[in-house]
Amino acid sequence: MSTDPDSVPNVLVVEDEMVLRMRAVDIVEDAGFHPVEAVNADEAISILESRSDISLLFTDIQMPGSIDGLKLAHAVHERWPSIKIILVSGQVRPSDAERPENSRFFGKPLGVEQMIAELQKMVGAGALRIVPGPTDWRPAEQALHALATADSAVRPAQEAVLSAENDSLRLLLEQAGIDAQALLVQAGIDAEQRQAADKLQKLILGELHHRVKNTLAMVSAIASQSFRAAPTIEHGQKAMEGRLTALGRAHDLLMQVSWADASLTHTLSSATEPYDGQGDRRFHFNGPDIRITSAAVIALAMTVNELCTNTTKFGALSVPTGRVEIAWTIDEPKQRLRLVWMERGGPAVEPPTRRSFGTRMMESLGQQLTGRVQLAYEPAGFIYSLDVPLGSVAVSPEAVPLR
Repeated sequence: MSTDPDSVPNVLVVEDEMVLRMRAVDIVEDAGFHPVEAVNADEAISILESRSDISLLFTDIQMPGSIDGLKLAHAVHERWPSIKIILVSGQVRPSDAERPENSRFFGKPLGVEQMIAELQKMVGAGALRIVPGPTDWRPAEQALHALATADSAVRPAQEAVLSAENDSLRLLLEQAGIDAQALLVQAGIDAEQRQAADKLQKLILGELHHRVKNTLAMVSAIASQSFRAAPTIEHGQKAMEGRLTALGRAHDLLMQVSWADASLTHTLSSATEPYDGQGDRRFHFNGPDIRITSAAVIALAMTVNELCTNTTKFGALSVPTGRVEIAWTIDEPKQRLRLVWMERGGPAVEPPTRRSFGTRMMESLGQQLTGRVQLAYEPAGFIYSLDVPLGSVAVSPEAVPLR
C-alpha cells in the first residue's frame, strides 16, 4: 500500500486505553485516513488548537481528565463546526439530543466493517491504494495475504460471538439483580434498607457491566492486533494467548486489592514470574515500592509481557547466561518516575526491520501516561526506558513508598 501524504485526511483519535486506541488507529488507517493520537480531551484540544487539518474527531466518551468525550465533542462542534464527530462507548449511550448535531455514536466492541464504512461516508473514500507488486511473493508475504483474507472472512462471526456474549452477560446481570433482591427480602431487611441496597447493587452491577464490556473490547483489539501482522496463524494464536494471559494476571492482581491500587514491585514480579527460569532468578528488581493505579497496573503488565516475550525469543533470556535488570527511581523535586529494563549476557542485539505490534504497544504506553518511552538496541543488550510524571502512575502525587 502507499499513500499520498498531501491528500490523506487526518482523523483525531482520542482514547485513554492503550490497546483500544491502537485498534481505533488501525480502523482509521484501514479506512484510508491518517490517524492523529490523543489520550484525553485536554491533549485533543491542544492538538486542534495547533493545527487546522483535522477532518474528523473519533473519541471515546469515558475518559479521565477535565472533560469527558461527550463534552469534548460539543466543544469541538462549537469551535470547529466543520469537523465531523464519531463517539464510542462501552457504557453509556447518549441520545440524539445529547450529542452534537450530525455526530455518530457506536457501542463497544466496535464493528470494524461498519466503522470503516461510516468513516468513509463522513470524510470520503480515503486515500490508501493498493500498489501492484511482483507476483513472486515470499512465503511470509503469502501468509500475511492469506491471513488478511481469512480475517475479513471470519470477522463477522467473531463479532457475532462477542454480541452473543454481551447479551448473555446482560441476562446474567439481570438475574443477579433478581436473586439479590430475593435474598434481601428473605433476610427481613426493611423497605428503606432494601432501597439503599438496591441503589448500591445497581451501581456495582453497572460498574461490573462497564468493566466486562471494556475488557471484551480490549480482547477483540488484542486478537485483531495479534493476527494483523503475524506471519502464520499459529504465530498469531500464540501471541494472542500470551497477551490475554498477561491481561488475566493483571486482573488477578487487581482483584487481590479490590481494584484500588497495587504494589509496583508486585506488578513487575507477577508479570515476569512465568518467564523466570527454575532455580536462579534471572530478573533482578531495584527500586522503591509504591502504590500504582489500576490503569498503570494493566498497562505495565501488558508492556512487561511484550518485553519478556521478546527477550526469551531474541534477547538475553534466549541463552542460559542472560539476565534482566529492572530498576526505577523517583525524582522527588520533579515528581517523575523513571523505569529502565536492561538486558545483559545475551546475544548481540540488532535493531528490528519493522515496528511490530509489541513495539507500538510499548511506545504507546509512554503517551498514555503522558511520559516518554525510549527503545535502545545496544549491541550489549536491549534497553527500554520509561520516564513519566509520578502522578500518572502513583495513587497519590506524593507516592509514599510502601512500608
